[in-house]
Amino acid sequence: MFVRVADPLAYAESLLQHFASVARCTDSAGVVGQCVRAVAQLSGCELSQLYVLDATYKRLELTAEWLDGLVQAPREQGLPTDYAGQHLLQFAVCQNRVISVDDLSDGLYDIGFLPSQGLPWRALLCVPLLNAQQSVAGVLLVASRQALELLAYAPSVGVFGTFVGAQLRLHQQDATSVMPSDLTGSTSGLIGKSRAMRQTYHLINKVLNSPYTVLLMGETGTGKEVVARAIHDGSSRRDRPFIVQNCAAFPEALLESELFGYRKGAFTGANRDRAGLFDSANGGTLLLDEIGDMPLSLQAKLLRVLQEGEIRPLGSNHTHKIDVRIIAATHRDLAQLVSQGLFREDLYYRLAQFPITLPALRQREGDILDLARHFAAQTCAFLQRQPLLWSEPVLEQLASYAFPGNVRELKGLVERAVLLCEGTELRPEHFSLLRDAPSGADTLNLRERLEQVERGLLLVCLRKNAGNQTRAAHELGVARRTLLYRLERLNIRLDDLKRKAS
Repeated sequence: MFVRVADPLAYAESLLQHFASVARCTDSAGVVGQCVRAVAQLSGCELSQLYVLDATYKRLELTAEWLDGLVQAPREQGLPTDYAGQHLLQFAVCQNRVISVDDLSDGLYDIGFLPSQGLPWRALLCVPLLNAQQSVAGVLLVASRQALELLAYAPSVGVFGTFVGAQLRLHQQDATSVMPSDLTGSTSGLIGKSRAMRQTYHLINKVLNSPYTVLLMGETGTGKEVVARAIHDGSSRRDRPFIVQNCAAFPEALLESELFGYRKGAFTGANRDRAGLFDSANGGTLLLDEIGDMPLSLQAKLLRVLQEGEIRPLGSNHTHKIDVRIIAATHRDLAQLVSQGLFREDLYYRLAQFPITLPALRQREGDILDLARHFAAQTCAFLQRQPLLWSEPVLEQLASYAFPGNVRELKGLVERAVLLCEGTELRPEHFSLLRDAPSGADTLNLRERLEQVERGLLLVCLRKNAGNQTRAAHELGVARRTLLYRLERLNIRLDDLKRKAS
């Protein structure tokens, strides 16, 4: 495999390191990013692309692209299904043949799928990738602006690409096993593949179609309403109403009438019958947000609703049955409120049939960049502008920031940055990270503070050494195995070090 490659031993060692890097990736995005980076560096080319056949096996989709030292933002590029044409990629797929062109300057080949900026492309290598059934599943491509002989890299690139395909299938299976189809991607608004979020998905799975009351707990801004919506959308009640009521937004009398409704003449100004939110949500889901702020007198009435499944509107002498799933949410410690006499103990145990504590954003560090990219793409679509690139300093700052306001703070920061950005790339000056303000550091214990500092130090050192772990370990004065342990402990993904995407 390495006979025709210059310095075969060094090449084999580098290839092995790239295999290990792909194996350590925790998600599909990391796998494809590491793949195109590795192939470009192995071949010494300025461009590498990974194309994958879609589910119909009739269309090639550009999945990842590395250009001039950076992973590029996704761009729309689907290739036509004309297998009889002269298109190099289509020929490689149709014939399952390696294609190597040492001189593209004669204009004989259609290379419109390659980026057009900079000097013209001179050399190209296309390697078909096989799946478990030994049929073509995609193409790995490298290209250079110099006249290079690339055919020698084809065997190793093919083996590496097949390994990448296997890793992608494993990640897809893993994602399917922890997230039902109704809880993936933008369908539910749940984004993140960190260990903490995988545990959250697992708990949501368990309670989707059960009758149990769910209590969502966690800091402000962790996405409790988004999770409640995901539970509703993934349940058998998805076609019925989903209603949200903030228990801290109304005084006691108004909150009671909002929830239970009233009959004409129940109080001054009640000149007609009005259905409450329990009736409006009948057959569906009612989210009671900030349940810890509900007055004690209303807590007793809510307990009866949960136990008997019936309500009595204000001014009425009769009760009637309802079928509503209650999801409660709070950022307060209900157990502590119970001990202080501010929350009913019987209601607490009735609400906490199935508690889910949502992780703070600082506890799901691997998700920060994915969330940021999602919010940026969402904002760009709303503003009808082109997707933006991310500068390396911004990615580093976001990855090391504590985010006391959690996902809500990140969303606001990104939306503001997109509005401030007048070019094509998000830069540090577009963000206002409150590092000197009381930014939630007072909520971190000693271990969390030390981990935050250590994470920032490791990221800076690894980027300085272009991801080389041996050099980084030497500079830090620790053994390489110690560095690897700390990277795993802090959930630092090497494939994210130089990722630059919208």
